[in-house]
Amino acid sequence: MSAKSWLGRLREGLAKSTTRLTGGIASALTRRRVDSEALDELEEALIMADLGPATAAKLAAELGEQRFEKDVAPEEVQEALADIIAKILQPVATPLTPNDGNKPHVVLIAGVNGSGKTTTIGKLAKHFSDAGKSVVLAAGDTFRAAATEQLKVWGERTNSPVIAREPGADAAGLAFDALEQAQTTNADLLLIDTAGRLHNKANLMAELEKIVRVLKKRDESAPHDCVLVLDATTGQNALSQVETFQKVAPVTGLIVTKLDGSAKGGVLVALADKFGLPVHAIGIGEGAEDLQPFEAKDFARSLVGLPEKA
Repeated sequence: MSAKSWLGRLREGLAKSTTRLTGGIASALTRRRVDSEALDELEEALIMADLGPATAAKLAAELGEQRFEKDVAPEEVQEALADIIAKILQPVATPLTPNDGNKPHVVLIAGVNGSGKTTTIGKLAKHFSDAGKSVVLAAGDTFRAAATEQLKVWGERTNSPVIAREPGADAAGLAFDALEQAQTTNADLLLIDTAGRLHNKANLMAELEKIVRVLKKRDESAPHDCVLVLDATTGQNALSQVETFQKVAPVTGLIVTKLDGSAKGGVLVALADKFGLPVHAIGIGEGAEDLQPFEAKDFARSLVGLPEKA
């Protein structure tokens, strides 16, 4: 997919978030002057677009410093906001890059039910196998037979072996076996799916801790990445998911999915501002090409409704 068509899709995907935000900006600037009342309304608009109270307050304050008591057009405010948002996002826009020194580079994929983990793993397998890497997939979501079947389909598509067990099998044991096989075959990458843990279920969280512990018996540096998949439609709830998962797993980065179905795209800015974790990719659809590396400026401009910079 060309960069341009991806940007077009991103714009379409963020349309609901953008409409909410640009409407709020326009209404806050009915008087054209950025005074304290306008800034309060802008802050409210940012919260409504799911940037969260803390990030919204920070953005409004910075905008106030730049433009306070000046007459401005809404487009100027959009430009200023895009620049401030891009500054927050730039440090976290980091693609998932396996270290060739690890054989294999082990990536554990976590997240709650319905966040799109299994599909994301399939898309990652396609991306890396297209780039010439040998990939092994581990169907660690042993509670959901459909997840294993889904992963097997992606395994066939990408010519990647899938390590699976019967439903209800011990996920940590499966992860251990998958790592053993990936080491034996000298694979470049091992992607491990995990059950869709509801983040308030202590036993499922304990299982995630166990998977990490068992992997270290085979390779003390594993997992090399622990990627948390978040569904954008959950909005601010995504922040509490990060906090909960960080308590039990060494979360190293995020992938945000379903941006096309949400008016809550601003949550990505809140996540970057609060945690500073790498955002490896964003998803705006079901196809393999719909998961792409995250670009800070493109996202910021799309979110506030500005055209691509020439």
